[in-house]
Amino acid sequence: MSYPDELLVDIAAMVESQHSSRMSLTVVIPGAVITGRLAPEAMWKQRVAEVLRDSEDLRPFSAAFAGSDPGGDEESSPPKDRPTHLHFHVARILQGSFGIPDTGGMYRVALKDVSAWTIGDIGYSDQ
Repeated sequence: MSYPDELLVDIAAMVESQHSSRMSLTVVIPGAVITGRLAPEAMWKQRVAEVLRDSEDLRPFSAAFAGSDPGGDEESSPPKDRPTHLHFHVARILQGSFGIPDTGGMYRVALKDVSAWTIGDIGYSDQ
């Protein structure tokens, strides 16, 4: 059984408590290196729901991300004890010197799967 790095859990908890999406992080997980900005879970879910609602084919799936009170006040939700996942937005999977997708993506990563991490974005080439 893998246990998450407590310092990384603390960083994730700070992102959640401060409702901030300014923290840049790069993580190594099995099969990938992901670099981007962290977002609070509620903000991440809201953005994923918006993207899904914009797609005629995927619109029904947006309900899974909208939560129990779509459009409600996220601060009224009871806080979780400790985060179990990192929520990335404007993030890329690093493949050699390239970051994919070009526009950045939305990724949810289990903290227990992170084997290494660093503060900040790792540079990549869009060419």
